[in-house]
Amino acid sequence: MTRTIAISVDQLWRPQPGGIGTYVRGLARGLAALGDDDLDAVGVAPRGVRAEHFELPIRVTTAPLSSAMLLRAWSVWPLGVPSDANVVHATSMAGPFGGGRRDAVHSVAMHDMLWRDEPSAATRSGVRFHEGRLRLIASRSNLRVLVTSPGLGERLRAEGIDAQRIHDVRLGVDDDEVDASSPPEVAALLAHYDVAGPFVFYAGTVEPRKNLERLIEAHRSAYRVEPSLGPMVIAGPHGWGDVSTNGAVELGLVSREMLKGLYRDASVVAYVPRSEGWGLPPVEALHAGTRVVASTTTPSVRANGEVVLVDPLDVDSIAAGLVSAARLDDGNVASERRRASVSELTWRNVALDHLASWT
Repeated sequence: MTRTIAISVDQLWRPQPGGIGTYVRGLARGLAALGDDDLDAVGVAPRGVRAEHFELPIRVTTAPLSSAMLLRAWSVWPLGVPSDANVVHATSMAGPFGGGRRDAVHSVAMHDMLWRDEPSAATRSGVRFHEGRLRLIASRSNLRVLVTSPGLGERLRAEGIDAQRIHDVRLGVDDDEVDASSPPEVAALLAHYDVAGPFVFYAGTVEPRKNLERLIEAHRSAYRVEPSLGPMVIAGPHGWGDVSTNGAVELGLVSREMLKGLYRDASVVAYVPRSEGWGLPPVEALHAGTRVVASTTTPSVRANGEVVLVDPLDVDSIAAGLVSAARLDDGNVASERRRASVSELTWRNVALDHLASWT
């Protein structure tokens, strides 16, 4: 018997899909990679979206409302969810939180509680939205909660969510169907910005909680001690809030191919947010075999012995971490060891984790 699994993909149609968008694409790829003919995964999208826009390996159906209207409707009504769905999975706190068959399993992925950890990074309406959704999730005793960040489950239990409802799932990093830009292509892009030779690389949104101002200051100090680090290069969109990036080279948004090439060719990848839900960029850098500096507040690599961990609130700690990372072995054996440290973080394994939580 075919098992239909409906997952929300509305995040992909937002101006900045971010880490949740990566999760949605990865979960879809992982479910498809299982090659199970008895498994039918379907994405639920907002009105007006053509399936080809998502470039997903699963079929996509559309709800009769726009993304903004679905955000409100999904708290009470599962619009767009196939009536034959055996599983309905909300990939974010947006929902939907019901629908499908009468005996369907319902779940929601929770990635962080950043609206509390970094209230200055959210609007008042954003805080109200997340607090309201958290109360809704806590009140639905039949709703399974899939957490992607270590330690988040404990915080949710403190909010009154029963431990039996909470399931830990991994996130993935592999997307080997996308070829990295070649070293000459990366060098040509950097040359356009007058960057030649080695460079320290940050990938992600430019917003206050990412702590870029301290990182840039620390890089300036570290560069005086260790010139082999090269200049500071940033790739990513500007998010909410003002951030000064003076002293760094901004590339803006780059293609996935170019991003992978930049990870590979960087002397060090640095990611030192003040707070973080999971933290994909340092894991992607390890997957490329590159040396990584990350803050102790980055759950994805906090227990990874291949990473130089630093205090995100201490510029001297970040600077020392950059110098230490630059002096680490960067040969083939060391690079392979870094890749091996994240080898289990595949989207296929992510899909298997989700299937286990739905049984």
